[in-house]
Amino acid sequence: MANHYSALERVRQTQRRTEFNQRNKTRLRHQIRAMRKLLSEKNASGALALLPETFSIIDRSAKLGVIKKNTAARYKSKLHLRVKSLAS
Repeated sequence: MANHYSALERVRQTQRRTEFNQRNKTRLRHQIRAMRKLLSEKNASGALALLPETFSIIDRSAKLGVIKKNTAARYKSKLHLRVKSLAS
């Protein structure tokens, strides 16, 4: 265990950041999972309604550094293509 005040503070900060990152990553995974479930069920109206919220969470995750910017773009592109093909 750390002995210096600064090291103890870093331990506390790391714990807070870890919880924050886990919470955001879990939120992202659950949202993408819900979206993919609607797509696999071929529920076009539900997927179309959930798309803006999903994009918002993906963008927020990229901004916060939970995922990389290119990964976010890839997720959004794939989901949008699948929703578009389902809607038509």
